[in-house]
Amino acid sequence: MTHDVNIKSFNAWLKFLGKKRPICIAGPCSAETEVQVMKTAKQLKETAGLTIYRSGIWKPRTRPNTFEGVGEKGLPWLKRVKDELNMFVTTEVANGYHVEKALKYDIDILWIGARSTANPFVVQEIANALKGVNIPVMIKNPINPDIALWLGAVERVHSVGIDRISAIHRGFSSFGAKKYRNLPQWQIPIEFRNYIPNIPMICDPSHIAGNKERIEEISQRAMDLNFDGLIIESHFNPEAALSDAQQQLTPKKLKKLLDKIQIRKLVGKNEKLSNTLTAMRSLIDDLDASLLDTMEKRMKIVETIGMFKKQNNLIVLQQKRWDELMRKNLNIAKKKGLSKTFVNNFFKFIHQESINKQSKIIND
Repeated sequence: MTHDVNIKSFNAWLKFLGKKRPICIAGPCSAETEVQVMKTAKQLKETAGLTIYRSGIWKPRTRPNTFEGVGEKGLPWLKRVKDELNMFVTTEVANGYHVEKALKYDIDILWIGARSTANPFVVQEIANALKGVNIPVMIKNPINPDIALWLGAVERVHSVGIDRISAIHRGFSSFGAKKYRNLPQWQIPIEFRNYIPNIPMICDPSHIAGNKERIEEISQRAMDLNFDGLIIESHFNPEAALSDAQQQLTPKKLKKLLDKIQIRKLVGKNEKLSNTLTAMRSLIDDLDASLLDTMEKRMKIVETIGMFKKQNNLIVLQQKRWDELMRKNLNIAKKKGLSKTFVNNFFKFIHQESINKQSKIIND
């Protein structure tokens, strides 16, 4: 199912920006001082050859008493980057006032942050402030994994006449200690693109990683999934940064990262490659069909067990049985070289569906 949103294609963005894929947008998490803004921008252009500069002016912070940006006084600094270094500049807006001030200082591109995307009232206020101004807008995914909210934000902005919209994948919040600051959940941006196929998709590896070490890995993964660009936090002196110091790269390190990333080709019109992929995908299709047949048989047994539990007044969840099953399957998965996380999640979904079916039988 596609949404009726007439987004200009990525090629139109490339023409606007005068660049080839992948677009790279970089700059500090926050504009801190005029010296910091200018020094970082100059290094990004001279060292990495970048022409699109990002910096937060207003910073939505999770908790008070942390650095929340310099506010409007930082906008002339971005204007100076634009005028003196001939770079495009972009910043985050979170309300109508931000939009008004950003437009006043001739900011080239705006972005809507994850917290704002999660609030339709905020997005609508931003959209209303943009009415009649066809400026490019980048929209980050909401902090929670909700495709409908993300799509709704695109639709609200598009409804006021904005047709240069791109999506930014910055990962999703989750509770507890984890490998990433925000879980990538790559299937969500892939699914999002099924609804709006030609929307430019940009990855934010800085906010997914939360640390410098994983930015390259995530950037490469995004390129392998045919993302159109990257937005990466960069500071000339990350250790002194007032926000997100641990996930910012120096311009020199960013250049090394960009040089290492491999941009792989599409199959395109290469008949030999296409035929080989078609053959392998056919095998996958057959295995998927076999999986579904097996699942159908499994669920029929689940229903039979549900009837038995009903007749004998037994509870649905047999915790000891579930624990034993998971231990056994995880041991088998390890021997077969399968990811523990994948197998764990796979059987959790199956188990939940089994519980749903048996609960329905018992309570019907």
